[in-house]
Amino acid sequence: MGALRTPRETWVEEGLRALAEGGVDAVRVESLAKALGVTKGGFYGYFADRDALLTEMLDTWERESVDDVLDRVEREGGDVLDKVRLAGQLTFAGDRLLPIDLAIRDWARRDQAVAERLRRVDNRRMQLLRDAISTFCPDPDEVEARSLLAFGAAIGSHLIAADHPGRTRAQVIARAGDLILNRPPSNPRYR
Repeated sequence: MGALRTPRETWVEEGLRALAEGGVDAVRVESLAKALGVTKGGFYGYFADRDALLTEMLDTWERESVDDVLDRVEREGGDVLDKVRLAGQLTFAGDRLLPIDLAIRDWARRDQAVAERLRRVDNRRMQLLRDAISTFCPDPDEVEARSLLAFGAAIGSHLIAADHPGRTRAQVIARAGDLILNRPPSNPRYR
């Protein structure tokens, strides 16, 4: 009986892990094989080259960070603003998608094709925000501005190292979300 092959998904997953930890330059066939404890020969049974793996990694990230997130948001229900919050939590608060997302943003600065993919993903995310905010805000210019602020806060909060005297980061982010989404303060400290 022949040896079991390392599944295609395992190569993709290891590639995403390497991307999240070290950026796109860390995604090397030899390094992935070493991390998986296999030879790199099995890689070429699934992928023509490294670029094919990178494309599949982007496909996986897009599916998980948009399609799967939106599917779960719809399944769990709630009002439209609760859906926006859940989508943000699923995408930007976890250990899985956030590091990949940030690494792809960095990669997109140097690769036009990745930048186009990121634009497509971000446009879908922004549309969810627009749809939610337009339920309480009739001004299209304000809807767009609030959507940008919400999205910028979701991503930017992970890049800002500032302290918030007397408050936790979570409290400040929650209050920013309340302001952007036109809700009363969810934290008694801000009432």
